[in-house]
Amino acid sequence: MAKPKLKARGKAQEAANEARGVGKTVMDSAQQIWLAGLGAFAKAQEEGGKLFEALVKEGAALDAKTRKFTEAKVSEARGTVESTLGQVRERSQETWDKLEKVFEARVSLALGRLGIPSREDLKALHERVDELSRDVRKNGAKTASAKPAAKKPTAKRAAKKSA
Repeated sequence: MAKPKLKARGKAQEAANEARGVGKTVMDSAQQIWLAGLGAFAKAQEEGGKLFEALVKEGAALDAKTRKFTEAKVSEARGTVESTLGQVRERSQETWDKLEKVFEARVSLALGRLGIPSREDLKALHERVDELSRDVRKNGAKTASAKPAAKKPTAKRAAKKSA
């Protein structure tokens, strides 16, 4: 019965050796990972300035591209707004003109109902007054040439009355 104990010890030692091997492998892997991390850190320190400069250049290029795109969109939007604003102004002017005409027509109608003459009536009346004034001047000139003899006796009468 002593032999079975040896087999049990052999299996235990074999398992322990295997565990040591796995542990050594894990330790070796951890050591390699640690060294790779240190190497990456050193590389990053060496190339960090270069990487930073490269990132700044890429950022500047992207900024310029974005600005061009934004300016183009703003210009396009400005053109659209100006076009729309022009149309709105035109429509509002047309509407205002129509409203003005309707208002003038209604005021004219109301004034006509009240018996107040319209602009055309006043213009025709003014022309008629001018025509009559011309006729009066013509007739006055004709009568003035016929009346000078008659005016002299009137002047004498006025002189006699003063004396």
